[in-house]
Amino acid sequence: MDKIYIEGLEVFSLIGVYDWERVATQRLLVDITLFTDLSKAALSDNVGDTLNYADVANCVDKLAKSSEFELIEALAHAMLKAIFAQFPVTKITLKLSKPDILDNAQNVAVELTRENPN
Repeated sequence: MDKIYIEGLEVFSLIGVYDWERVATQRLLVDITLFTDLSKAALSDNVGDTLNYADVANCVDKLAKSSEFELIEALAHAMLKAIFAQFPVTKITLKLSKPDILDNAQNVAVELTRENPN
């Protein structure tokens, strides 16, 4: 299966379980692997025959801005559902990173892989 990668997508979201995390948005990084058939686009060289990764990035960014989840696991799951609902993908791996949360760690992240339920 063919893949499209979106790596290091910076989004901001109200996320966290502690009171101090609920007062301002936090920076998150999203890495997405989209599994889809790219053979038609490879032959046609036509953008209409491929998955528009800018639209996927916009979808994820809008969701992050409007959400108020406590856990990055829940936000990552919501991102997966939104992508499946709007784009022709068969499988997604999504890594959601919260890089600024621990002073003594470069990053904290979750990674979810799901296949299209349809």
